[in-house]
Amino acid sequence: MINREWHLLSRPVGWPKPEDFALVEAPVPTAREGQVLVRNKYLSVDPYMRGRMSDAKSYIAPFELGKAMQGGAVGEVVESNAEGIAVGDHVLHFLGWREYAAVDARHAVKVDPAAAPLSAYLGVLGMTGLTAYAGLLRTASFKEGDAVFVSGAAGAVGSQVGQIAKLKGASRVIGSAGSDEKVKLLVDEYGFDAAFNYKNGPVAEQLREAAPDGIDVYFDNVGGDHLEAAIGSLNEGGRIAVCGMISVYNNTQPAPGPKNLARLIQTRGRIEGFLVGDHYDLQPQFVQEVGPWVASGALKYRETVVEGIENNLEAFLGVLRGDNVGKMVVKL
Repeated sequence: MINREWHLLSRPVGWPKPEDFALVEAPVPTAREGQVLVRNKYLSVDPYMRGRMSDAKSYIAPFELGKAMQGGAVGEVVESNAEGIAVGDHVLHFLGWREYAAVDARHAVKVDPAAAPLSAYLGVLGMTGLTAYAGLLRTASFKEGDAVFVSGAAGAVGSQVGQIAKLKGASRVIGSAGSDEKVKLLVDEYGFDAAFNYKNGPVAEQLREAAPDGIDVYFDNVGGDHLEAAIGSLNEGGRIAVCGMISVYNNTQPAPGPKNLARLIQTRGRIEGFLVGDHYDLQPQFVQEVGPWVASGALKYRETVVEGIENNLEAFLGVLRGDNVGKMVVKL
């Protein structure tokens, strides 16, 4: 049996190129003691993976050259040498970018395909959803009545942030996205109060028009001009949670910082970055609260599904380009 897996051959400079990667054939591994062999069914591709392609010091180890890359995945157990996980169970784990994975049982989480589609455990009910939940409620200290601005709002995290804010009593939720179709989705389906296409004009001007009374919370997925605009519209005591800065991930030179940071003195504003890995203690609370919203349809989600592991790289590049609506997943 052959196991196809994606390897990083060289570290990209600027935008990743196809020649930086290779889809390699390798033997299917066997499950050693304490492991399960998983046939992956869905793979996750996420913006943070771009950082792991660099060897710069960061919060997570870089991908190793010439070895299979990693990422969220969900699949079916086809061999088990571990107690508590049986053949036929479905598990969530972190050895994606490949068809089969030998996973340490302690790093595998059983999921129920009858409770939600398997792909949902990579998105709305998985790390993506917890990122939105923790970033909004803990890092940004959201409270009822806050006006909230979300960048990258049609993406997997951003769309969930806006909806959670509405469900918890935000006075106004504003989103930015990269197309008129996505703007319509935010308002018509996700219930945002206002949204704008950042390509249609200066972000600061469009934000002031959408939020004439200012904002109390900004959830940042983009950085750059969005962050500067949010600082400009921040109300007294406003909070900014920095989840990602996709606008600068492929820059070859350092991006200039916001020119209006001094305004944080006036507003007593706060900017705080966060990593979802620091907030897994919220997982039970997150599932208990968000699970029923998803089941009832109160919280809606979209997925962009790409078929075939041979298209895994293109799906990842699509995330960097903003091609996806909601969570981007690869179906094997």
